[in-house]
Amino acid sequence: MSKGMLIDITMCVGCESCVYACREQNKLEKGDTGVLSAYNWTIVQQYGDEIYVRKMCMHCLHPACVSACPVGALEKTKEGPVIYHPGKCMGCRYCMIACPFKIPKYEWDNVNPKIQKCIMCFERIREGKEPACASECPTGATLFGEREELVKVALERIKKEPDKYVNHVYGLKEFGGTSILFLAPVPFEKLGFPKGIENTPLSEFTWKALSLTPQIAIGGAVFLYGLWWIINRRIEVSKSKNIEKEQE
Repeated sequence: MSKGMLIDITMCVGCESCVYACREQNKLEKGDTGVLSAYNWTIVQQYGDEIYVRKMCMHCLHPACVSACPVGALEKTKEGPVIYHPGKCMGCRYCMIACPFKIPKYEWDNVNPKIQKCIMCFERIREGKEPACASECPTGATLFGEREELVKVALERIKKEPDKYVNHVYGLKEFGGTSILFLAPVPFEKLGFPKGIENTPLSEFTWKALSLTPQIAIGGAVFLYGLWWIINRRIEVSKSKNIEKEQE
């Protein structure tokens, strides 16, 4: 069963306990806590007077970042988190371009840079623990568990209090579905959430593009060989003509 988190925006008070728990768990010492960066993997943004929204990796069910990576540096685990293997990364940053949520960040100021993002405390999950952010949330705004159960919880909350929530569980279908789900009191587009292509994973598009790479490479090689042959043929013809003139 795949794990996930349900973030109920109506319960968030903007205390940033999740932000500091993440920084401590992952030893993130640099960076502004209000800016998503290689050194700050989750943030809380304020909208209006009383709405606070967490931003972090959505751990998509079919991640575009994973399908875009040509060396397998990013992996969608059976447990749910999308994790990163720095030893495989070649620094192409395709994942940054592919992600619809603009989550992966690059260590521009590091001599040995890596891609950084939330990994949903993967090691803690394997040990049977909650992610640090969920365990430290004082209001219960972040709920960790099996994704299927979290979907049921979210739908039940909407059913019980239709005036409190918009009738939409964000992440249920967006971009093929995500492991991080959201409930909100206002439409999600007003809170900076991108409008996803429902039921269509972006990985399908990135894979189609990357699947053409061998064909492009072969086509390019054939073109270059043809160009080389033409150039060398002209050189040989020119040499032959010069020899004939000298013999005359």
